[in-house]
Amino acid sequence: MGGLPPRPRKNPHPLRGVWASFRFAWEGLLYAWQEQRNLRVQSLLALLALGLTLWLGVDPVPILLASGLVLSLELMNTALEALTDLVAPTSHPLAKRAKDTAAASVLMASLVALLVGAFHLLPPLFRRLGLS
Repeated sequence: MGGLPPRPRKNPHPLRGVWASFRFAWEGLLYAWQEQRNLRVQSLLALLALGLTLWLGVDPVPILLASGLVLSLELMNTALEALTDLVAPTSHPLAKRAKDTAAASVLMASLVALLVGAFHLLPPLFRRLGLS
């Protein structure tokens, strides 16, 4: 390992760095989309919840926030798994703990998102279906 990377100099084209950052983030999103089935499933569920929200005519902000939290944590989980695999390529109890704990954060956010969706969407859905 060669130490820390050099400090950035004053860039005469500061927007190039911003565009590069967006490109790197997009590459990370594409990697996660291709490699992580859970991200694709969670994205589909988020779209379904948003579609239901729009169909029911209720405020989409709670659904968007809950979905964004779950998807963001899934991306962080993916990053942590990749980094853990780099640092500990063989099985290690602490690597397992790190991966399991990161997955638990996604699980907790998913359960909270489910509750937010239930409290926010079920009453108007029942009214729409004539069940209340």
